[in-house]
Amino acid sequence: MTLLFQRTLLVAGAIVALGACMKDPNAAKAPAGNDSNVAATDNSDPTASAEAAAPASISGGATIVQASADGTMKELRKGTNGWTCMPDAPDTPGPDPMCFDSNAGKWVDAWLHHKPPPEGVVGVMYMLEGGTDASNTDPYATKPTADNDWVKTGPHVMIVGSKEILAGHPSGAKPDTSVPYVMWAGTPYAHLMVPMAAAQ
Repeated sequence: MTLLFQRTLLVAGAIVALGACMKDPNAAKAPAGNDSNVAATDNSDPTASAEAAAPASISGGATIVQASADGTMKELRKGTNGWTCMPDAPDTPGPDPMCFDSNAGKWVDAWLHHKPPPEGVVGVMYMLEGGTDASNTDPYATKPTADNDWVKTGPHVMIVGSKEILAGHPSGAKPDTSVPYVMWAGTPYAHLMVPMAAAQ
């Protein structure tokens, strides 16, 4: 996850958990469709950007939220399926829209407040447009250093909140990001990164 995106996701998770997003009654309705993800667009269409993060069967019914420069969140569309999607952060070097379920929002809230994630609450996050760089070993790193193991992963799904699912997957500091691997191993926020094929 990117640094700005991490901050944005933290804010979004907290706001979603509190139900404090503003509602935009004029937001466009989500298109019905198949399970292919919506093609990514430029940042002039944040809803389409957010929907590109996950299969249409998920993102089409998700709440869409967007972060402002000051960190406040605006709800662009009220969802119906318990998922939340966010568009690409325009000031990061690569596309990084994300969709996450309500359990992943609880995991994010724990990360935000430096507290243990809830036990037995497994969440899923989609980043099918990919992501940019982050530390593979330090959940709170803000920039690359000689020893915080910066990595880049393309399109992927994250499984959070399950220690059991991590067993048997590589967990080294410098993983092969083309196969499933454990990010932030040895911390309460260890999670499985599962690379996915790029959208066709």
